[in-house]
Amino acid sequence: MIHITEVGPRDGLQNEKKIIPTEQKVDLLERLVGSGIKKIEAVSFVNPKVIPQMADAEEVLLRAPRNNNVLYAGLVLSRSGLERAMKTNLDVIHIAMATSDTFNQKNARRSVAESVEEITKMVTDIRSAGKPVVVCLGTAFGCPFEGDVPLQNVFGIAEKFIEAGCTEITLADTVGVANPEQVSLYVREFIRSFGSEIPLGLHFHNTRGLGIANAYAGYLSGVRRFDASIAGLGGCPFAPKAVGNVCTEDLVNMFEEMGLDTGIELSGLIETAKWIEEPIGHILDGMLIKAGLVKH
Repeated sequence: MIHITEVGPRDGLQNEKKIIPTEQKVDLLERLVGSGIKKIEAVSFVNPKVIPQMADAEEVLLRAPRNNNVLYAGLVLSRSGLERAMKTNLDVIHIAMATSDTFNQKNARRSVAESVEEITKMVTDIRSAGKPVVVCLGTAFGCPFEGDVPLQNVFGIAEKFIEAGCTEITLADTVGVANPEQVSLYVREFIRSFGSEIPLGLHFHNTRGLGIANAYAGYLSGVRRFDASIAGLGGCPFAPKAVGNVCTEDLVNMFEEMGLDTGIELSGLIETAKWIEEPIGHILDGMLIKAGLVKH
C-alpha cells in the first residue's frame, strides 16, 4: 500500500502571503480526513514573526477532527518549537533541517553541525516521551546556494538520527532539483546503508516539473511513503523560486491508475483541491482539478 502524508496544511499554507483563518484551516483538515487521508502534517511550531501563517498552531490542533485512524504531525525546527509541540495532542513529531550549511543558516540560523547536535538530543527526548519522530533532511538532492550536496554528508546526518532513535527518515528535494535517476540511486544506497528496518519517505517539490516522475522512481526503488500537498500548494520561504510540493490528488491518481491502493477517495480529494483555491485567492498548480479523472 502507498502511504501519503498530506503536508498542505503546513508546508502548503506557510508559503501563502494571505493569512488563512483558523476556521478554514480546520475545515481543510475535515475535508482531507473525509477523503481518507490517514496522516496530515497539520501545523508547525515556528516563530510567528517569521511565519505568521502558523501562529495559530495550538488552536488548529485543538479544533482538528479526531479519528482513530488519522495521525496528526507537527513540524519543529528547534528546542523551543519542540517544547510547544510536546504540550499539544500531536501523534507524531516531524523535525526538519537542511543538509547544506548555507540553506540551514537561512532556514534555522544554525550550521549543519549545530543542528545535528541539537536535533540528536531532541530525537532522544521525543522517543523517551514515547512519541514517534520523523526527521526530514532538506536539500538532500541539491542546494540552491551550494549546488550538489555529497551523498555521504546526507547519510552521515541520517545515521546520527537513526542511532538516536528516529523512527523514520524523509529525504526532501526542497527546491526541486532532483531527477529520477538520482532518486533511484539515493534510495538504493539508503537501503543498502541502513536496511529496510528504518522507513524511508520522499518529499518532492515540482519546481522543474519532475516531482511525480521522481516519486515514481522512488516507488520503483522500493519507497512506499510520500509527502504531497493538496492542489500543489507550497514552496519554501527561504528557497529562491521554489514552487509547490508534488500535488496530492495528482500523485494519488498516478498510483490508483497503476492499480496501487492509497486508501484515499480521489473524487473527494479533487473537490477539496478546487475548494481551497477560493480561500487561498489564486489558481493552484494541480492538474487533476483542471483536467478531471480519466473515464474508463
